[in-house]
Amino acid sequence: MAYRTSQIADQQTKRSEISTNKVLRNTYMLLAMTLLFSAVTAGTAMAMGIGQMNIFIFLIGAYGLMFLVHKTANSAAGILSIFAFTGFMGFTLGPMLSLYLSLPNGAQLVMTALGMTGATFIGLSAVALITRKDFSFLGNFMIAGAIVLVLAMVAAMIFNITALALAVSAGFVLFSSAAILYQTSEIIHRAGETNYILATITLFVSIYNLFVSLLSLLGFMSND
Repeated sequence: MAYRTSQIADQQTKRSEISTNKVLRNTYMLLAMTLLFSAVTAGTAMAMGIGQMNIFIFLIGAYGLMFLVHKTANSAAGILSIFAFTGFMGFTLGPMLSLYLSLPNGAQLVMTALGMTGATFIGLSAVALITRKDFSFLGNFMIAGAIVLVLAMVAAMIFNITALALAVSAGFVLFSSAAILYQTSEIIHRAGETNYILATITLFVSIYNLFVSLLSLLGFMSND
């Protein structure tokens, strides 16, 4: 009886590992495609000479499309929704990249931020995948951090405080890093985390915020 129970437990463990590997594979595949699509739309915006988007239009578009992704995540429409969201985010990133590239060392700044973002994502993902440590404890930190960052961001915009804006950028670097660890850990340790569309959008937003924040910090350090 004990041997039979052990066999069943082993089978369940193997099925869980297979399911986890499948979600990870689908997540990283979709993430790669959405990042590439976002880069294409950013390049399109730059080629068209699109100016900086109004902040309220950006917020409505970003959060509206994000809501749509969550509503359609369990259907085929979820794929279209996440490409619409990531394409929109890339398109709004185009004007910012154009601004940085117009600086004397702009190309170097963009490539440095891009390289640091890629290295950070790969490093943190490797930590979660190799160590198999449970980072679920970061959940409460992320909720509190998100509230603080949003309030600080609004204050920096209203009162035009440069130091606070830089602190927000640094905070987003930490927040995005925690989100990468948390989401990867959730896929590994939570059997219920099987929706690769939701996992992808979390990782995409983390990478997007990480890149923009690093670009902002690098621009400040180079006096641009």
